[in-house]
Amino acid sequence: MSARLILALLPFVLSVPAAVKKIHLVERSDVLDGRSLGQAGPYERIIAKAHFTVDPKLPANQRIRDIALAPRNADGLVEFTSDLYVLKPRGQARGNGTILYEVSNRGGKGVLGTFNYARGNKDPRSAEEFGDLYLMEQGYTLVWLGWQFDVPEEAGNVSITVPRVEGITGIVRSEYVPSAKTTRFGLQDRNMKPYPVADAAAPGTQLTVRDVPDGQRRVIPRAQWKFWDNVGVEMAAGFEPGKLYELIYTAKNPALVGLGPAATRDLISFLKYTTDGTILLGDQSQYLRRAIGFGVSQSGRFLRTFLYQGFNADEKGRKVFDGVWAHVGGGGRGSFNHRFAQPSRDGHRMTNTFYPTDLFPFADLKMMDPETKDVDGLLSQAAEQNVVPKIFYSNGSYEYWGRAASLIHTSPDGRKDDGVSGDSRVYYLTGTQHGPGSFPPSKNSTLHVANPNDFRPVMRALLAHMTEWLTDGTPPPASRYPLVAKGELVPPQSVHFPAIPGVKLPKAPHQAWRADYGPEFKSKGIITIDPPKTGKPFATLVPQVDRDGNEIAGVRMPDVSVPLGTYTGWNLRAPETGSPDEIFSMTGGFHPFAATRQQRAAAKDPRLSVEERYEGKNEFMSKTAAAVDALLRDGFLLPVDKPRLLQQAELRWTRLARQ
Repeated sequence: MSARLILALLPFVLSVPAAVKKIHLVERSDVLDGRSLGQAGPYERIIAKAHFTVDPKLPANQRIRDIALAPRNADGLVEFTSDLYVLKPRGQARGNGTILYEVSNRGGKGVLGTFNYARGNKDPRSAEEFGDLYLMEQGYTLVWLGWQFDVPEEAGNVSITVPRVEGITGIVRSEYVPSAKTTRFGLQDRNMKPYPVADAAAPGTQLTVRDVPDGQRRVIPRAQWKFWDNVGVEMAAGFEPGKLYELIYTAKNPALVGLGPAATRDLISFLKYTTDGTILLGDQSQYLRRAIGFGVSQSGRFLRTFLYQGFNADEKGRKVFDGVWAHVGGGGRGSFNHRFAQPSRDGHRMTNTFYPTDLFPFADLKMMDPETKDVDGLLSQAAEQNVVPKIFYSNGSYEYWGRAASLIHTSPDGRKDDGVSGDSRVYYLTGTQHGPGSFPPSKNSTLHVANPNDFRPVMRALLAHMTEWLTDGTPPPASRYPLVAKGELVPPQSVHFPAIPGVKLPKAPHQAWRADYGPEFKSKGIITIDPPKTGKPFATLVPQVDRDGNEIAGVRMPDVSVPLGTYTGWNLRAPETGSPDEIFSMTGGFHPFAATRQQRAAAKDPRLSVEERYEGKNEFMSKTAAAVDALLRDGFLLPVDKPRLLQQAELRWTRLARQ
């Protein structure tokens, strides 16, 4: 055991100024035995508890919902604590001066898997869990902070402990879509902590079922079901797979969920602007000069909400994040700052429907909703505060089919390309599912095998561009996404998908609906109508495809530009899971070409076979190399990743061309 680790075992409390009141050091240890990890040298791990106080009287804090009702200490401040996890150069001066802050997705850590090709772990210790060390070799300071109050207490998770408003009750909605018949379900989303039932006999308590998201709700008689332990529902007759069950109940003592984005704001502000040297990060004011906020899925939506609600200005009005990267967040925001909010709830065609996720505005710039006449933009507050960061929005095919991503760069009626700020880039990762795929593909509760397209090499190149953009002003590649004006973005019914045997388009994409949660939702964050009243949906457009069913616009990996099959961002639910015409959330599909002309004819597949496309492996690999070089030339690939893509292509050929 190193002396550094022995020292770390003794808790250390560091008092610091401003909203970060103190930091309680739990562990300080060497990464990978203290060996040098490139020009930045050795890295160290810091695990700590961050203690915050916020003054509810400050204008910057009044955007936190219910802050005026929060319990206060003797100084009139609201206190809360959060888990902090840092990986940093031991000698901060050798780093690149950039904080890469990952908004934790449901308590986890993902950037090492995304940018280092690492094997995932919430507390990385082994070489496999650090991957190829790209982030360390570049000298980033990696930071995670707990912001979500309902994260389960599992090893390695980061969460936040916030006060509750005692004595307040309100309605809460729980939704569940079983994949197999079951007799009970919990009130929480996934494995999060639920709001317990406060009064099982409260007026308005009811359980309903419907067949499709916008279908008619049918009330299940109260005598047929019951609560168990006030955290779940039980029904002897069972819940049927593929049906949408929705429970409305009364809860009490809501958490101050909005302290999550406030904690993120205050920690990054502290790291960038505090002048005191500290045992935590050394003289960070000298060496940490910029911060990138990166978030995937839920966390990308968190960052979109963070910007929209004005949190990118700290208590003194200073810019918090210099760069923001919302990855696969689609057009959504989320439940991150309202009374009885459930932060884990998202919004897909058949998962977590009608939660306050897909809300106008969707695009950066101010536009008018033609139905409600509301005028707003995602960056309206940031622009007024003069704290607009550089922004990347990256989405794949799934986000257009399953997360209404088209709305971030079209007018609300879908008729024109509109709304992208000059400080933003929009990148469409063609033919990809919600997360990076792996080869060979498999399936789990889906009709077709999953999409194996691994887009992480593009992500690494984009991170380098974001860092250069912030460091020396070098602009990144121009936005690349499907355009209405070029016929690359179309209504779902206009997609020219080929008649592949056994494959059909989903019944419908996920849609963003105009929703009314009650008169106090926008002004006070209080939901009084749930499920909400819904009006007309916004226009949802999806990418157009070529004769193989592969999409024609965006940043195309060699998988798509030199294909051995059709890559879709959507997949269908397996028949045994119910609702087989509906999209399976977050998983794409893959449909290989026939190997020979004879096989294609026998299957009545309209797509050319492998032997009709390529004379053999040499031609396939030559075309793949040219596609890789094009990505390099356009700035969407790092030179170090070229061998990886060629090796993956050779594996695809070996497995698919001879099937």
